[in-house]
Parts: sequence; C-alpha cells; structure tokens
Amino acid sequence: MKRMLAISDIHGDIKKFEKLLELVQYNKDQDQLLLLGDFVDRGPHSKAVLDKVIQLKSEGAIALIGNHEKMMIDAFHGDPMNLKRWYYNGGIKTLQNYNYEIEKDDAEYWYTTNEMPEPIQMNDDIRIHIEALKELPYYYETDTHIFVHAGVHPETPIESTEPHTLVWIREEFFKAYKGEKTIVFGHTPTKHLHESGDVYFGDNNIIGIDGGCAYGGRLYCLDVKSSQVFYVE
Repeated sequence: MKRMLAISDIHGDIKKFEKLLELVQYNKDQDQLLLLGDFVDRGPHSKAVLDKVIQLKSEGAIALIGNHEKMMIDAFHGDPMNLKRWYYNGGIKTLQNYNYEIEKDDAEYWYTTNEMPEPIQMNDDIRIHIEALKELPYYYETDTHIFVHAGVHPETPIESTEPHTLVWIREEFFKAYKGEKTIVFGHTPTKHLHESGDVYFGDNNIIGIDGGCAYGGRLYCLDVKSSQVFYVE
C-alpha cells in the first residue's frame, strides 16, 4: 500500500520543502502526498513553493487551501481591508516574489496603522497561481482520516461547515473535537498545542503537524499510517 505523507505550512521555504521531500524519499508512483495549505507568505520564496506544489499536484499529490492562500485570493477582490490583512500577515514578501514594489513594505506598519493600502492589480504571473489556488479543495477525507488546514467544527458535519472555519479555526476545534476520524491539520504551531515543537498527537484523535517553519521552526512530514515523523530544520 502507498504511504500517505502529510506536510503543512511551508510558508515560502522552498529549501526546507525540497530537502524534506528528499529526506522522506518521496516517490510519486508509490506515495500519496498530502499538502495541507499555507504554501505562501512570511518565507522568502512563495512563488517557487507554489510552482512546486502545482507540479506535485499534476503528478498526483493532493493540495488543500490554507488561510494564507485564501487571503492571497481575497486581496485582489477590491476591498482594501483584505489587502491590508494580507500585507500584515506576510503577503508583502509574497508579492515581491512576483516583482511587485510595495512602497511601505513593513508588515508591522500595516498592522498598527489606520491607513489603507492602494489597490493592486494582478500581473500575469500571479494570476496563473491565483487561478490554480481557486481550484484547491478545503479538505480531503478517507474512511479513517480527515486532512484539513486548520481543523473542523466539533459539532458540524464537515460537508456543511463554512470554508472560513476550515482554514481559520483554532481552540474551538482542538479542545472540543471528539469525532471518530483522525484529523490531521496544520495552521496552529505545535508549540501552542502542547508547549513543544514536536508533532502533536492529541488524546482526542487529532494530529497537529505545523512545526512553525515560518518562524524558524521545523517543517514536518507525517507518515500517516505508521505515525513516523520526519523533519528538517
């Protein structure tokens, strides 16, 4: 049987991503790769990561949308608050990968000021990636597991859950979930789940795999069937 390999929250770190795929000896013909979102923002090479994700998806990997991809899409919808929110969540570095020049390129500035940014238009390179992101599903389900970026609502069937919840939920999910299926998720760095950077195997059938790569932490890969953990730092 194929290995099921789950990775989440790469955040523009193409070097760690490629190093991790090499470490686990990923084979597209023998393994099912699951990428749980947050490919972009904060790190230095978001465009390169998306190029890699799109390539892997074309070869059979399953890629899910995360809250940072959702912010990237929404930033071009005309509401300046959407663009501002993306700016202070790491979107400026992503835009610079696509040759945008942002006059005030300080995320902290946009977090603390009341000023609204000027609208920006999609260039050809970013349009290709945004159209690809719009096609990504919010979750992937098997007979035993649910793979999702942030988590599930503990009292709502996943097929009825608002997409916003699936990419943004935190405490309400990981403190109250009691479902039969194991939830594999990213979004919340594991140190916030159990005061450790290690992968979080919760007593309530949840597995958190965001090692805080965006903040200098680990990028994890979980072999879902064996529970073996691989990582790069």
